[in-house]
Amino acid sequence: MRRILIFTLIILASGCSKLFETGMTLDSWAYQLQNADPREIAATNFDIIVMDYSRDGTDSGAYTSGEISLLKNSGKIPIAYLSIGEAEDYRFYWQDLWDTLPPTWLGPENPNWPGNYAVRYWDTTWQRIIFTYIDRILSQGFRGLYLDKVDEFEFWSSEDSIMTEREAANRMIDFIISISNYCKSRAGTDFYIIPQNGENLIYYDNTGELLREVSGWGVEDLFYNGVLPQPPEIIEERCEYLNVVKNSGRIILSVDYVDDGTGYQGDNRARIDDYRAKAISRGYIPYAARSDRELDELNIIDGIQH
Repeated sequence: MRRILIFTLIILASGCSKLFETGMTLDSWAYQLQNADPREIAATNFDIIVMDYSRDGTDSGAYTSGEISLLKNSGKIPIAYLSIGEAEDYRFYWQDLWDTLPPTWLGPENPNWPGNYAVRYWDTTWQRIIFTYIDRILSQGFRGLYLDKVDEFEFWSSEDSIMTEREAANRMIDFIISISNYCKSRAGTDFYIIPQNGENLIYYDNTGELLREVSGWGVEDLFYNGVLPQPPEIIEERCEYLNVVKNSGRIILSVDYVDDGTGYQGDNRARIDDYRAKAISRGYIPYAARSDRELDELNIIDGIQH
């Protein structure tokens, strides 16, 4: 059943307009969410930079439009990170009273990421918050959005939850499409929309509308879980969905946290090289990040990613 649907989606994808027929070759990207320095990034060879709208996540640390223009003028494509499936307690929208009197759309705290809370992303109040957030990002001049926590639909469709996975997935698909329409109506149709993880949403994209709206897909921990290889069956299952996106002319941005910080040598070098070779062989764009998962620096590896 699943493979038949994936084949159908491949047929649908073949009729989609490609978003990257601009003569521009995109073969490298970087991912830094803390303390990104636009001048440092501008001096690199990365084609795409996924970064927060702010140096430290707060509104007072937001980048100026001039800093984002510096990146664009250097040939970079600056794409803003935005979590749409979880609320973060250090963002401008957070209200202190929510710690003791949470709104109805706010769910439990993520045990793996303190300060991050599941949200009922289909709730209109949460969606208004996100669109207000997007307005700030658009005013800065970013060229796209990197949408994190789209896989939150799996949380709300767990065994003790309130809806089926299909219903939860369809609600997330609708949200992503609404975000895409909102951004492209204001910033132009070449605005990048790139969800991260949750690539199995493609399974529920029966009309192909989600695939037509996205510019690509981001994926974490595809070939390695930290410094340990992923089981082949997990890799193949995820790639089945990712390849639908890739075969439609979109990009796949892969990040694995494989660099243990000991330098490009020995076992660390072998692991980085293996990860990159696996991603490139599938037509994905790799970024080898530090295994601490902090994403608080550009991970420059001379001759490899720089």
